[in-house]
Amino acid sequence: MQQIFSFIIEVFSASWALFSDASVYILFGIAVGGLLKMFLSTEYVVRHLGSGRYRSVFKAALFGIPIPLCSCGVLPAAASLKKQGANNGATTAFLISTPESGVDSIAITYALLDPIMTVARPIAAFCSALAAGLMENFFNPPQPMLVMPGASSCPVDNCCDGIDCDPAEHRRHHNLFEKIRAGLVYAAGDLWGDLAGWFFVGILLAGLITTLVPDNLVSGYLGGGLHSMLLMLAVGIPLYICATASTPIAAALILKGVSPGTALVFLLVGPATNMASISVLTGLLGKRATARYLAAIATVSVLCGLALDAVYGALGISAGAVIGKAAQIIPQPVELGASFFLLAISIKPILLILRRKARPHGGHHGHDEGTCGCASGSCSTKPVVPFPK
Repeated sequence: MQQIFSFIIEVFSASWALFSDASVYILFGIAVGGLLKMFLSTEYVVRHLGSGRYRSVFKAALFGIPIPLCSCGVLPAAASLKKQGANNGATTAFLISTPESGVDSIAITYALLDPIMTVARPIAAFCSALAAGLMENFFNPPQPMLVMPGASSCPVDNCCDGIDCDPAEHRRHHNLFEKIRAGLVYAAGDLWGDLAGWFFVGILLAGLITTLVPDNLVSGYLGGGLHSMLLMLAVGIPLYICATASTPIAAALILKGVSPGTALVFLLVGPATNMASISVLTGLLGKRATARYLAAIATVSVLCGLALDAVYGALGISAGAVIGKAAQIIPQPVELGASFFLLAISIKPILLILRRKARPHGGHHGHDEGTCGCASGSCSTKPVVPFPK
């Protein structure tokens, strides 16, 4: 009994260390995500994704980088884009870059990993999205389509339905302070609610890896090279984990001897693919497009992983030695305060998840929460736009 208690304490201690290091950066990331919701127009995004065989793909890959949506939540958003006129290549690019990156995951990457990985992660996400989208539009050229106006209700308080009110008049309804306040409320509520469950799963798994897995076991199989990347592909493609939750796991793996390039493969394919999303993609884009989607992600992820290992080698940097150093610039009292604040806003979404799990047959939510992890229920019950849920 004493050994079990000591083991549990050790796991929670390792998990808490990662959580406290990341807390300030998570708060910053979700705050930016909430502000994107308030200030980035749906119509602006949709207008740029329907025309142009290659230009639309470039824009879709770029637009997806800062938007914090999981691989489950991005599916209805991409379906909405496609319905409003986005071509298959642009839809594919958005489907990849959005779950692989996001302001929240970029912030936590800086906290738990290092500046090199922080830069490499969104660049690799953009490259994989661009490659998949261009491939799709090359093999399946888009037909000219009329881009429909993207109707969207007022994100502040739904005072305007986005259809029957004059946009110029609506712009005067809310001042800057009201929009910022609404964005922060949205970030702490809906946005973090959709991420919290999976993030804490990732933190606990990272604690388990740190405590249980011997260093030589991991480094022997995943220490670098093509075979390590391919093995990580086999693990990561069917697995569901969001970009934010995958980061502490990647940090724990690197500390155990996994090469940074192999960890990057995990950070790319884990959030962008899982068995449930693959089945939905088959219906949305078709079997051939889905096969090209997976081939592009796998190929670019491995190439980016090999390139990243080469960068670390050329610079003579040990990823395990520098990992998590960025978080040390945050004063301890600030870090502690952010940790407790993040725990406080996590109570409600975690309780909602536990209540749904306790219901017979998992309740009647629009999709399997074991796959998506959405806590607020907004995934399927609200009008979907290509912005943070």
